[in-house]
Amino acid sequence: MADRFRLTLAQLNPTVGALAANAEKAYQAWLEGKAAGADMVALPEMFLTGYQTQDLVLKPAFVHDAMAQMAALAQRIVDGPALGIGGPYWDESGHYNAYWVIEEGAVRARMLKHHLPHDDVFDEMRLFDSGPISGPYRIGPLRIGTPVCEDAWHPDVAETLEETGAEILLIPNGSPYRRGKLDLRMNVIVSRVVETGLPVVYLNALGGQDDQLFDGSSFVLNPHGQMAAHFAPWEEIVDHIDFERGAEGWRALPGRMDPQPDDWEQDYRAMVMGLHDYLAKSGFSKVVLGLSGGIDSALVAVIAADALGPENVHCVMLPSEYTSQSSLDDAADIAGRLGTRLDTVSIEESRHAVEGALAHLMAGTKPDVTEENIQSRLRGVMLMAISNKFGSMLLTTGNKSEVAVGYCTIYGDMAGGYNPLKDLYKTRVFETCRWRNVNHRPWMKAPAGEVIPVSIIDKPPSAELRPDQKDQDSLPPYEVLDAILERLVEEDQSVGEIVAAGFDRATVKRIEHLLYISEWKRFQSAPGPRLTTRAFWLDRRYPMVNRWRDPS
Repeated sequence: MADRFRLTLAQLNPTVGALAANAEKAYQAWLEGKAAGADMVALPEMFLTGYQTQDLVLKPAFVHDAMAQMAALAQRIVDGPALGIGGPYWDESGHYNAYWVIEEGAVRARMLKHHLPHDDVFDEMRLFDSGPISGPYRIGPLRIGTPVCEDAWHPDVAETLEETGAEILLIPNGSPYRRGKLDLRMNVIVSRVVETGLPVVYLNALGGQDDQLFDGSSFVLNPHGQMAAHFAPWEEIVDHIDFERGAEGWRALPGRMDPQPDDWEQDYRAMVMGLHDYLAKSGFSKVVLGLSGGIDSALVAVIAADALGPENVHCVMLPSEYTSQSSLDDAADIAGRLGTRLDTVSIEESRHAVEGALAHLMAGTKPDVTEENIQSRLRGVMLMAISNKFGSMLLTTGNKSEVAVGYCTIYGDMAGGYNPLKDLYKTRVFETCRWRNVNHRPWMKAPAGEVIPVSIIDKPPSAELRPDQKDQDSLPPYEVLDAILERLVEEDQSVGEIVAAGFDRATVKRIEHLLYISEWKRFQSAPGPRLTTRAFWLDRRYPMVNRWRDPS
């Protein structure tokens, strides 16, 4: 019927570089749409290649292969709905981030991304050329305008499409997750709805890619900001949106309305998916980690068990003479609650051997952080040996507070292939443990209930590298440290602004100094899931050598 249109939205999880597998995934979604009587099936931005490709998309052989896969996919799209799918396009005019619309074995339209993001985690100006603003294309009875991701964050593309006859806007996205991102997206898209008076379909990417996470959470808005459908975040979903033409034009009929979790659940799910996808897409299925009896390694163990299943998590306790009995007991307790394997490997003999080998060079010196770091690095050696021997990826367990100020040992407790807590401040580590103890979801593979003993959450944090050591011997209380770090890192505040907010100047200057001098450690640190606006690496790029300090 001329007054109805069915659009199938495929919120799916591709893998960067897995061109044939991604094309097959797109084809299977197309088959679902065909079976449901869809007029068009849509996938997110750059789905064929996975996103973000970074400099991989500058390689001619890669783009040639991607376009060949697109051509092969197009030959299969016959006797059914049109297919919209993101992928690169090169021709004599330039190199583009494109959205391909395929119908009856041929390319019906190709929208070239006009606005190229070059802030936040993006640097597309060095990867692509800016394409012209494309006009709408017709599928059956409906004229569709497609701003590609960033194009929807500027009014000009949507307004041009409306002025040239678009009747709905379909926006394919690769919008990465960070805390509070959904509200920001919603505000932007409501603006486009108000400006154009058109229904808008916001189809977002899904899945983990290195440090970035794409949460999906696709939605459909009718004019006046009325929500017609909202997909769950973090889930692969193929579902259908029906449009009907009435006196006021095309409108989306009510569709699925999935609940949207709060920030605590979103962050936790992001860490779980980030770990799962990093391993699965890298060819790993098992992990190993040092379980100290402290809160950070406890949370990493739970995240790993939720992501991979307890049977795929190998915990190792590596005690020294400074390891307390309570830490041994707590490590055994949490491994038992989770159902993970726990082994104990003492580092005492190795520590004595290393210190003995160095004794003639260190004669006459006093024990200091050098001897503490030997312990940490020996643990790294043991854990990497287990990782190598049994094919399990080693997880490192430092939180954002420690990574920020360098309260971690390079080649020691920083050793590992992935860090689930890299963008989670210590104060949020405590609260996340409490949240997980009282919340369980079907996607969590570890047991429900109080999986992290309260004794671990409540005890004062300690590296246990010398007698009676506590973190607060070296750092201010974490409530103070994290508040200063959030102002320095996330908000880019000056020292003067932070002091004016009530913080001790000497403490602020010390934290600023530690933040700057630890850049070289972070440069060599494992990747981890991005949760905030200023995650270390792509969000915050500072020189390793930097003599400037804020004089305010």
